[in-house]
Amino acid sequence: MRAGDILLLIVIAASAVFVAYDASSGGAGERWARDALPGLGETLGQGLGWTGWVLSPLLLLPLLAALWASFASAPAGLIRLLKRAINAIDAVNTAIADAARWFALGLVLVTAIIVVQRYVFGLSFTPLQESVVYMHALLFLLSAAATLLAGGHVRVDIIYSKLPDSSKAWTDIAGTYLALLPMCWLILDTSRSYVGGAWRILERSRESDGLALVFLLKTAIPVFAVMMIAQGAAMAARAALTLANEDQPPRPRAVETEL
Repeated sequence: MRAGDILLLIVIAASAVFVAYDASSGGAGERWARDALPGLGETLGQGLGWTGWVLSPLLLLPLLAALWASFASAPAGLIRLLKRAINAIDAVNTAIADAARWFALGLVLVTAIIVVQRYVFGLSFTPLQESVVYMHALLFLLSAAATLLAGGHVRVDIIYSKLPDSSKAWTDIAGTYLALLPMCWLILDTSRSYVGGAWRILERSRESDGLALVFLLKTAIPVFAVMMIAQGAAMAARAALTLANEDQPPRPRAVETEL
């Protein structure tokens, strides 16, 4: 069983426990969520934001290692740190993508059920229809970082594959620091009020019988940006290791099977 499968089972089990508690307590779980989650979300968001600012200088370590390797041997301690960071980032993003891959199967099954209900039985269930939007968004947002790790994003250049390894490494570093990181920072900055407002009111569907989890769906946007920032840093770190003539850590097995 993959790590992502275990992660998904934990989420499902926790959700089932909460639903069971809410049903057995006459809605106490929902009342607690309505009262506590806005404040908890604000506190957690502020804490994570300050943590991100404190840790952001670490994003420069791959660039520092690449520049250092261009003139002299990079310090062994820095090389070890980069390898450990790569392993940790790859493992986390791959586990999340492993869990998200089940949304692809869910999309097929739920879409088929909706079509049969509507055109055979003349029935329509709003939560089921909205779940298609949720699964579609989560599938792409939560698997984007692992796709970057696997080299699955479309490149717009036509010469990259013909470049030597050192030139590929510098191209990856330039792309990370000049395009990927600034764009992800822009997503984080512009989505702050968007997601924060959703948490303050625990935004739900505009339909009276729709899903009450719009605020969680919107949270996937900054999560996507953070995952991409981390994976971009890992990609730059791999490039720095190439420039330092060091072996790169192996990619997770789930990613290797896709290459």
